[in-house]
Amino acid sequence: MSAAKTQVAQVADLGDGQGKVVDVAGRSLAVFNVGGRFYAIDNLCPHRGGPLGEGDIEGAIVVCPWHGWRWDVTTGANANNPAVRVSCYPVTVEQGAVFVALG
Repeated sequence: MSAAKTQVAQVADLGDGQGKVVDVAGRSLAVFNVGGRFYAIDNLCPHRGGPLGEGDIEGAIVVCPWHGWRWDVTTGANANNPAVRVSCYPVTVEQGAVFVALG
């Protein structure tokens, strides 16, 4: 059974290198545009719960605005210790709309 998709943004809402926080089915997610490709990860940094969707993007790395922990938005892996991860969610773009699927 495939996961239900939820529209979280319009492509035009997120410029390259931008992120936003969205709520999907009671989960706080961070959605990012990296070079025209869209990615979604858990919004809460495992370190102290910082809002990753409000962090600065450096290439495919988002920097938590609270304590500087760095996360690869394409894989959810911590940039310094890839064994530590946040969840990633499949993102699709259809007719200018960005959708996230929770599995």
